[in-house]
Amino acid sequence: MAKTFTRIGREIAIAVKSGGSNPDYNPRLRMAIQNARAANMPKSNVENAIKKAEGKDAENYQEVIYEGYGPFGIAVLVETATDNPTRTVANVRMYFDRAGGSLGVSGSVSYLFSHKAVFKVKSEGQDWEMLELDLIDHGLEEIKFEDEEAVLYADFADFGTMQKALEERQIEPSSAQAEWIPTLAKKFEGRGGGTNDQTDRPA
Repeated sequence: MAKTFTRIGREIAIAVKSGGSNPDYNPRLRMAIQNARAANMPKSNVENAIKKAEGKDAENYQEVIYEGYGPFGIAVLVETATDNPTRTVANVRMYFDRAGGSLGVSGSVSYLFSHKAVFKVKSEGQDWEMLELDLIDHGLEEIKFEDEEAVLYADFADFGTMQKALEERQIEPSSAQAEWIPTLAKKFEGRGGGTNDQTDRPA
């Protein structure tokens, strides 16, 4: 739980730095606050994280994406938030090397991914046929159903529009994330000789 709260606190800090402390005008901050609620993070912790991010002594986190290839040539994107890029790139390179992969240059694999806004909501109690038609006007591209949840996909540029549309319909997501979705999946022969379905998912 402590690790989760720390991660969400950093998400809040980055959101405040990039778009201000008012969630009404900062979709990314609304996303972070929504994820805090889903993780049962106390409201006081959220408020303290926002205030801390506004202060002069706030930690200066940078978002850096690293690209490379894992075993079997699988494309990998690594999203990081760091206050020390030099240390972070050394760590990321070490993990690639340990796994038999290689760290690449910017643009080497990112073209194999699409940046999407992904919302998960309870599937029960909704007329999904009507709701899908309604949300298409707000950027919805696809709905998938997993267990008791519906997963809504939109282009990342439509994140704020989709988020606002769900709020207006009083639909509260259990999670709201920006994800890199692979555009290509291949089958390959694993070490044991069997065939494995591998999707080029981000690390």
